Amino acid sequence: MPVKVVVPISGGKDSQACLKLAMQTHRQDEVRGLFCDTQFEHPLTYQHVENLRTLYGPVQIDTVTAGSVLEQAIKHGRFPGGGARFCTEELKIWVTKRYLAELAMRNGATFEVWYGMRSGESPDRKKRYAGKVCDELYAPHDVLNKYPKYLVRMGVLFRLAILHWTTREVFDFLEGQHNPLYDDDFDRVGCFPCLASGDANKEKSFQYDDFGRQQAAKVAIVSAQIGKSIWTSKGGKERNEVCALVCGD
Repeated sequence: MPVKVVVPISGGKDSQACLKLAMQTHRQDEVRGLFCDTQFEHPLTYQHVENLRTLYGPVQIDTVTAGSVLEQAIKHGRFPGGGARFCTEELKIWVTKRYLAELAMRNGATFEVWYGMRSGESPDRKKRYAGKVCDELYAPHDVLNKYPKYLVRMGVLFRLAILHWTTREVFDFLEGQHNPLYDDDFDRVGCFPCLASGDANKEKSFQYDDFGRQQAAKVAIVSAQIGKSIWTSKGGKERNEVCALVCGD
């Protein structure tokens, strides 16, 4: 049976909502999940992705990886941030592009990719997706210009299935079955922490639990290796680079 819907899974609430919606509207064997492993996720996120394989009925979730975030930082000689989100491009978009192209060659039929982007997440996304709606299909490069135009010729179309949903609507739809990290006031779930995020989020993640402290130690090693600080604010550097707050010394 050809795949009709591919849902990129991050372990976060929005992609989970897309998966649940797809499983409610299609047969199980028509839906495929795709998890791009950055090798920098929290164990709770990995476990949540495992749970999603059976939460809405058995669904195949394929895992792909192109290495780790820290490997990318060493390769580029800097941490991701600002306009240099090479982690997203190389560890998620590039591997998704290859996956979709390979699936299209095998599938023998057009399929949709349901992305969990929402216009209410940020002013940038509101501007980027202005004029787009939830129930239309778009060429991949019209949604994210990093995707090649040849994908649409191969029968790959994108749907922004929850584009206009609010955060409250997403959580209500998931009925309490979301990633438990949200219950500890983490606004976004993915890399732990997102190295392109603000210092407050990185500090919170590094201090969250033993795993967070292990992540901090790994980041400190890479920071010394590339000669670049993970902290982007004066306060962040003062709080963390002089003292041993996150290094466990």
